[in-house]
Amino acid sequence: MIPTLAWTPEGVRFIDQTKLPLEESYVLATTYEQVADVIVTMVVRGAPAIGVSAAYGVVLGAMRTKAGTAEEFAPEFEKICARLAGTRPTAVNLFWAIDRMKGLFGKLLVPGATMAEVRTRFLADANAMYEEDIAACKAMGAFGGALLPVEGGVLTHCNAGALATCGYGTALGVIRSAVEQGKRIHVFADETRPFLQGARLTAWELMADGIPTTVICDNMAASLMHAGRIQAVVVGADRIAANGDFANKIGTYNVAILAKEHGIPFYVAAPWSTIDTATPSGDAIPIEERPAVEVTHHGGKQLTPHGVGICNPAFDVTPAKYVTAIITERGVLRAPYPESLKEMEFVAG
Repeated sequence: MIPTLAWTPEGVRFIDQTKLPLEESYVLATTYEQVADVIVTMVVRGAPAIGVSAAYGVVLGAMRTKAGTAEEFAPEFEKICARLAGTRPTAVNLFWAIDRMKGLFGKLLVPGATMAEVRTRFLADANAMYEEDIAACKAMGAFGGALLPVEGGVLTHCNAGALATCGYGTALGVIRSAVEQGKRIHVFADETRPFLQGARLTAWELMADGIPTTVICDNMAASLMHAGRIQAVVVGADRIAANGDFANKIGTYNVAILAKEHGIPFYVAAPWSTIDTATPSGDAIPIEERPAVEVTHHGGKQLTPHGVGICNPAFDVTPAKYVTAIITERGVLRAPYPESLKEMEFVAG
């Protein structure tokens, strides 16, 4: 599997996704501040990968502290969590992972607890998140792979593959699983402007796996759907609200509307940690605004006039009415999503 991130004795090693597909290089983060910077600059990206990265950032903070006990570390721990939580606002996995580390620290925060114990438990839990993410991706891949056509074109938007997770992927995990089941899938990857995650990352991943892939400009999807070249759409998600609305990379909403118009099933693949039942609908999901330079420049070359206004939201929200099914590691959810989400949450305990 593609080594998106890995814990090492020196720190967290990330593949630099800003350099792909032409250069495979790595960044080593040895402090929690460096992990935060890696997340902000999108060296690492994708909701599940961001969450696990933040957990490892907390581990590095505990490793580097001069505090001798858990009680002494408590104020610094809150500072570390706040810094990591402030990196990107939309992906709920980030906050899920930080809250999980907070819950663990709360159990360790007893008189006499040493930092040696805190470090050991923190690393064990971060490693567990890493392994759980891979297992979740493979499980949702199996559920979702069964939904894809035996043969045909599958459109995906952005990158929801191994590079967005700790391995295997969510949307691309569904595609990988379908191929492993013997299905003859041809992937159409939206380029995903302005950061080009589809053209750079999805295409790179799928070519490495030998899965037939064609990159298309974002404004070509409707034409291909009309021509009958696309039989299904599968995308990832950064946050799924309690009513089934979900946030994903900007442009996903467009694709969902087009799929509905052409009678094409539209699937969302995401781990349970991406579901945010505390957010009632997509209207309450915070949307990150990225730097204007991502739009004004490409490859170091300016593309727009000096001084022109720029709008660069990183995500949009797709209403639940456009979603055929939500694929998770616990199973497949269908509308009405408020009921199916509650039922699956209850069954899973």
